[in-house]
Amino acid sequence: MTNKNSHSATFSLIALAVASAFPLQAAMAQDAAPGGQTKTQAGQLETVIVTAQRRSENIKDVPMAITALKGEKLDVLTSGGMDIRFLSGRAPSLVVESDYGRSFPRFYIRGQGNTDFDLNASQPVGLVVDDIVQESPMLKGFPVFDVDQVEVLRGPQGTLFGRNSPAGVIKFDSVKPVIGKTEGYGSLGFGNYGAIN
Repeated sequence: MTNKNSHSATFSLIALAVASAFPLQAAMAQDAAPGGQTKTQAGQLETVIVTAQRRSENIKDVPMAITALKGEKLDVLTSGGMDIRFLSGRAPSLVVESDYGRSFPRFYIRGQGNTDFDLNASQPVGLVVDDIVQESPMLKGFPVFDVDQVEVLRGPQGTLFGRNSPAGVIKFDSVKPVIGKTEGYGSLGFGNYGAIN
């Protein structure tokens, strides 16, 4: 009988020690946020502001499927002066392809796009640069630089962006100039193995 009582007492002491150790660890983990931030700042995400409905709104409050590329990620993607085809694979359900290099790109959102190429054919994916619709296929193959934000709006957008956008809209916002601030960038290249750049 004593053997059974001693095992029971030992088990109770071990369970009590283990149970009392866990709340202490949780309290120690909650004391300080990393990097000197307050507790509310440590768990917050960056607020993404979009202009998909012709006014600045938080992306959480807009009732449509939107992908926004902005900031450092967009700077890295556009640093080489790439053409618009770099967006393919950067936003869900967006495919950009061209048979002619940079010229005449074709856009597909959610599988909707125009497979046959004709200069007069209207594309189901609208391209908007600084609130100006680029309807001609010749205008859509531009090099991408000085871009502040790219928004890919999936689904019909005819009420906000006019006709010819049943699949969606790709919206570019350029960097706004700052008066009194001078900025610039440059590119330098050299040849490798007899190539001339």
